[in-house]
Amino acid sequence: MALKDVVPFIIFTILLLTFCAVDIRQLRLSWLDVWLMTFQVTVGCGGYVVLRLCGVDEVISQAVLIGVLCPVASAVAVVSCILGANRQTVTTYTIIDNLMVALVAPFMFTAIGVHPELSFFHSLWIIMCKIAPTLALPFVIAWLLQRWWPKGNEVLARHRGKAFYLWALALFFTLGQTIHYIVEHGDGVWREVAWMAFASLTACVVQFGVGRKIGRHYGDVVAGGQLLGQKNSAMGIWMANTFLIPLSSVFLACYSIYQNLFNSWQLWRHDRRTNQNGKKEN
Repeated sequence: MALKDVVPFIIFTILLLTFCAVDIRQLRLSWLDVWLMTFQVTVGCGGYVVLRLCGVDEVISQAVLIGVLCPVASAVAVVSCILGANRQTVTTYTIIDNLMVALVAPFMFTAIGVHPELSFFHSLWIIMCKIAPTLALPFVIAWLLQRWWPKGNEVLARHRGKAFYLWALALFFTLGQTIHYIVEHGDGVWREVAWMAFASLTACVVQFGVGRKIGRHYGDVVAGGQLLGQKNSAMGIWMANTFLIPLSSVFLACYSIYQNLFNSWQLWRHDRRTNQNGKKEN
């Protein structure tokens, strides 16, 4: 089995531990969720239209579209909760945002994709089949455990801290895939790759920044930044390769590197502050 085939199982386990650690009955849509998703749709889709009207190359315009519209990372709760975000807020948005993108993206893919023969419902079905095993299944299992076997749910919830190590393992695999992808698809198109690398860095900074600003307004700065900035790059790369010009997926390949470097820095800074505060108390 290739390493890339292991990652979905790791993500499945991370989500199962995350869902078991929250009361699913308490998950509610909030205005924070609404504004973050509104940003994704308006800036992602609107950005594509504006770039094309300004004469920007189709592949770069599609790259920006998928880079902003791409759903939040399935493992976002791992980093977010360590940094202090509300677990229920993060869990709610993980579910709702992935479903929202699954519904909105097919409209754009039908209009501008390289496979116009694929109808909205066909594209919707393909995307749903992709996200269901890693997103819906752990949610259903956690709900069944909380409803019918609470003790089993408690056992898994006690091990939610293990999700960090699973995330680190998944990160190791995905970064390797990302670097390999850039090298494999960069031959002869380095100019476009360079532009997408720059654009993805800009998008990463903007989305984390705007997300933190929105989150501050609703009392959770960390959740806002992570939910808008941390992308499911594997899902986005797959959508770009399936429905758009495949080269556009390099945007998210680069984005994956930037977001994980930023998250690693945030975790390092958080750990350093925690250790300093601990020394002061002693």
